[in-house]
Amino acid sequence: MRGMAYFCFLSATIYALAGMAMGIFMAASHDHSLLTVHAHLNLVGWVSMAIYGLFYHGVPTVAATRLARTHVAVATTGLWIFIPGIALAVLDITEGPAILGSLLTILGMLLFTVRVATARLKPA
Repeated sequence: MRGMAYFCFLSATIYALAGMAMGIFMAASHDHSLLTVHAHLNLVGWVSMAIYGLFYHGVPTVAATRLARTHVAVATTGLWIFIPGIALAVLDITEGPAILGSLLTILGMLLFTVRVATARLKPA
């Protein structure tokens, strides 16, 4: 595995580790106020990035496209803004980063949808 698929899988494992560490910290401190941050980090970070990696590994010609690179860049940027943004919103500091990050995250999924829909897949 290399290229886009490797980047997605490596990122996914880092997000999973961060999400697990956060879950352990919340359990140990008995403070679950950031539960939504933990859940979104695991779902959007770990699960979505791993699925992107699986797709790009299975269809390497698609992974080599500009649209795929744009998709992963937007999805990654969205996640990096979205996760701390949720924390800031939950803590009643500001909702701006959560809004921006969520818009970038959904744009990333839209780009992935376009990438999947326009992929020329060979029948098995």
